[in-house]
Amino acid sequence: MNLYPLKFKPIYKKRIWGGQKLREVFNKDIPPFEKIGESWELADLPNDKSIIANGQWAGQTLASIIKKGPNQIIGDEAFSGPFPLLIKFLDAEDILSVQVHPDPQTCRAMGSGQPKSECWYIISAAAGSVIYKGLKEGVTKKQFAEAIKQGIVSELLEKIPVKPGQCHFLPAGTVHATGAGLLVAEIQTPSDTTYRVFDWNRVDKNGKARQLHIEQAMESIHFDSSGDNLLVTTVGRLVDCEYFKVDKGHQAKDGEVLLPPGKFKVLIILTGFGTISAAGKNPTEFKAGDCLIICAAYEGVMRFASDTQYLTVTV
Repeated sequence: MNLYPLKFKPIYKKRIWGGQKLREVFNKDIPPFEKIGESWELADLPNDKSIIANGQWAGQTLASIIKKGPNQIIGDEAFSGPFPLLIKFLDAEDILSVQVHPDPQTCRAMGSGQPKSECWYIISAAAGSVIYKGLKEGVTKKQFAEAIKQGIVSELLEKIPVKPGQCHFLPAGTVHATGAGLLVAEIQTPSDTTYRVFDWNRVDKNGKARQLHIEQAMESIHFDSSGDNLLVTTVGRLVDCEYFKVDKGHQAKDGEVLLPPGKFKVLIILTGFGTISAAGKNPTEFKAGDCLIICAAYEGVMRFASDTQYLTVTV
């Protein structure tokens, strides 16, 4: 296989809480005047599959290319999919719902859903921006159920001021919400299972409230881990969990970074621009807002044409 860094066509998602920041910050070609809350940069779910945007495989799905050479692309000849990561940019112009994702045990017990753990890297944040991350210490299931009835769920959540450069890990079972005014890179396991437990009494343009999933959410929340999820990282290895690892890189103009073969890597470019090439041939350009897969058998060099910050994700 003639391997090269793979770039993808984003999949844009309208959301009641979205905005236009993906255009403003990353020059994404999102529909004007629409509330675009999510740009799925890398996905391999049943109804959302990333399409390669560059090179000889342009127009083909990531899943189809992996089937042709799982060892060369993933680094595992026995790999049968799906791709083990889901990468998104979130534009939270307004606050998101209070929600939770289930763990494997909860999915098995309920006989539905796919487990999801995730992390948020804060790209930009308006003054006073916050996230809601986990329950306050000592909150019980009974207290939380009563708060749902009274519409005061937020009073039982840890409210955390945030700023650019922070990374917050959200393991499955952590009740959470992104506050308004945030642009976030979200790295997660390949699942779209989300249980909303509270949506701030919000309605859409037709006066209709979004569906809640209170029963499933109550089964999914880890009430015994109140106050356990407050760790914040800003440099080096940001996340190291059983599903993925996230490292932050920062290179000055004219710097170089070797990309050795061995296992695949996902690069999320936060700022700056440059090229990736093997033996100096056929360079692939990258810029802020790009998400690229570096195939397992590919060996090349990142060259930075400006001061650049990026995330490297491995499994």
